[in-house]
Amino acid sequence: MEILLLGGSGWVSGEAARIAVDGGHAVTALARGTQPPPDGVDLVCGDRAEPRAYAGVSDRDWDLVIDVAWQPGQVRGAVAALADRAARWVYVSSGSVYRATEKPAGDESDPLHEPLAADVADGEDYPAAKAACEEAVLAALGDRAVVVRAGLIGGHGDGSDRFGYYPAAFARAGSGPVLVPAIGSDTVQCISHADLARWLLEVGGSQHHGAFDAYGDLVGFTDLIATVREVTGHTGDVVEADPDALRAREVGYFMGPRSLPLWLPAGHELTVPRPCARARDAGLRDRSYRELIAEVLADERKRGLDRERRSGLTRTEELELIASLT
Repeated sequence: MEILLLGGSGWVSGEAARIAVDGGHAVTALARGTQPPPDGVDLVCGDRAEPRAYAGVSDRDWDLVIDVAWQPGQVRGAVAALADRAARWVYVSSGSVYRATEKPAGDESDPLHEPLAADVADGEDYPAAKAACEEAVLAALGDRAVVVRAGLIGGHGDGSDRFGYYPAAFARAGSGPVLVPAIGSDTVQCISHADLARWLLEVGGSQHHGAFDAYGDLVGFTDLIATVREVTGHTGDVVEADPDALRAREVGYFMGPRSLPLWLPAGHELTVPRPCARARDAGLRDRSYRELIAEVLADERKRGLDRERRSGLTRTEELELIASLT
């Protein structure tokens, strides 16, 4: 296939580029060129915030276009310039597009946030911005489009530091204590970025169309932590802290500095279990959590267990919290 990646040097898109090149496809990436694309990828420099960003790629036909952007103006501009030149289009969206409801179905029929009308969004607009991007792609491409609503993504090189926090925390603790939120039967669904990237190419080359949830297998948080301990060889105590006590000590949810990743407030849309039946019927497969944890742990050791992180607690913060809670 002739594949155009709008991006191509980022985390998921870069992995898709590598897999596509290894599979013998011709891959072009439209990007600003601030970092090199993977080997074998043809780079076309362009800033998607500029009016003529697509001039270098709009004069030819593409078997598949893959886009991961979240700024509505960029996605609207892309489909305006390229929809007539693309046989297939995959847009990587997010489970954040779903609105929290009292009785969610847990599939693609759940109600979405209202699409953002503006072309430029800030962080608080993310769910509505992604909904707007979906709307633009589906309106322009119809049954040539696949919208992939990804949940939590993990794997080596994760810039968010979310899934990797617990493998790093248990590994750095050794025989010392590790703090986790006491969230009982809460579940986690994390998919490997490599498994997701591989499926983007597969579904993009198929005749499937429409929206697909793309989450990992459902696992209990406590079961996930137990597997992390086994893989890391942790022998210390696991200190479970009441969520209210954590919030009182200004510990954040899910991601960001001074947070405990994967912990979400009750009723949050991303806590809704999603079996992803449509995607699995369309070939989505993901590795076991043990494999994913081992991969991530190796990457965390390489990057440094005590490095500055975008998500989680420093070891000093963690020990201070444990002392205040026990």
